Amino acid sequence: MAVVFDIDKDPRRQAGADAKPRHPEKAHRPDQPILRKPDWIRVKAPGSPQWAETNRIVKENNLVTVCEEAGCPNMGECWEKKHATFMIMGDTCTRACAFCNVRTGMPAPLDALEPEHVADAVAKLGLTHVVITSVDRDDLADGGAEHFAQTIRAIRARSPATTIEILTPDFLRKEGALEVVVAARPDVFNHNLETVPSKYLNVRPGARYFHSIRVLQRVKELDPTIFTKSGIMVGLGEERNEVLQLMDDLRSAEVDFLTIGQYLQPTRKHHPVLRFVTPEEFKSYETVAGAKGFLLVSASPLTRSSHHAGEDFAKLKAARLARNQ
Repeated sequence: MAVVFDIDKDPRRQAGADAKPRHPEKAHRPDQPILRKPDWIRVKAPGSPQWAETNRIVKENNLVTVCEEAGCPNMGECWEKKHATFMIMGDTCTRACAFCNVRTGMPAPLDALEPEHVADAVAKLGLTHVVITSVDRDDLADGGAEHFAQTIRAIRARSPATTIEILTPDFLRKEGALEVVVAARPDVFNHNLETVPSKYLNVRPGARYFHSIRVLQRVKELDPTIFTKSGIMVGLGEERNEVLQLMDDLRSAEVDFLTIGQYLQPTRKHHPVLRFVTPEEFKSYETVAGAKGFLLVSASPLTRSSHHAGEDFAKLKAARLARNQ
């Protein structure tokens, strides 16, 4: 079982109040068209007994899931397997990316007990692989790096056999923050590029493409045993040659695992889907990326960073072992 934790401590959410718009920075933007989804994007509607049980566990533990917040198309499938996706450090992001449906604004203060709460949940659920992600916390001096490290250490103390994957922000302009997280020794360090560099100004304006590449490269310099991972969305207007160059940039940083999935527009205020990439094109990307030297590639319309994380970690280990023989 693989789970990504998001413990929501925002009192407005806990009280059921939602006084502010979810995306105030997008409220006055003109509506964008929403393309009709092709047949290959169709997913199973949630509602099975297993899904209901996962939903019950999430609600009883007062958790907020990325599955719900981001409108993940794999929610029905994952929750049937009791795989839920959560975040630490709250549900409010300090960035305002054009593709993301996570709430934006000023986050609440960190909960000092959250690392222990996460560790307790991991132990009670008996997880063999867990993914920890977060919102961007540009308001914190270290971007939340120490909170990540504390969470990793707490899980190690309670569940030493559990493997840990983290999906982090970029820690932009947070000197020394990355080193703090790497020193806690997660098994997989994931940081998503999200899109090609030519789209950053419109899609990911608060980030810097080559800084994100450097984050992944620096992880390998600090600890070569940690698996590194990154993901992008397609359908945002990128050209094929740009995606291939991005693959080369990631390989130059010795990134092990690449995920590529179709961008799906959360609302009419978000960046529009400019094209639905066909399954055949995804297969081509997977073939090319494999030839470029990634240990593992997952490329399909419904691929997401944390989808099948536990199974993929086993494949990563096996691929590294085979390459080193």
